[in-house]
Amino acid sequence: MAWLWLVIAVVLGVAEVFTTTFVLIMFAAGAAAAAVGAAVGLPVWAQLLAFAAVSAGTLWFIRPALLHRLHQGGDTARVGLAAIEGSAGVVLERVDPDHGRIKIEGEVWTARPYDGLETFEPGERVRVIEIDGATALVWKEF
Repeated sequence: MAWLWLVIAVVLGVAEVFTTTFVLIMFAAGAAAAAVGAAVGLPVWAQLLAFAAVSAGTLWFIRPALLHRLHQGGDTARVGLAAIEGSAGVVLERVDPDHGRIKIEGEVWTARPYDGLETFEPGERVRVIEIDGATALVWKEF
């Protein structure tokens, strides 16, 4: 009977590779415990109990800790347009409700005032509040 539990453990372990949810691997641990129980001669009901106890224990205690550890310190770097929002820029051409150009981290962007009323002169520093299409909506940086 031990070989059957080992086959179940291996199948569940391989299936976990495709799901990556850390659920099937916990059942694989339970099956491995049941295989050990079968190898030492425990009756079938005790093997099932070992399977259930180890599976439940790992699901409730090991899996949450593993997921927390896995997601801890994840990369929070912003990319794309989200990385530009909040950046500082320098006005190259007067920014008013109709037109304007600013430089953000070496790139030239069209720009408009965020509130639609302000104007910014060349050389002034501005902060990108939002990106609307290919236009940076800016506010005066203090």
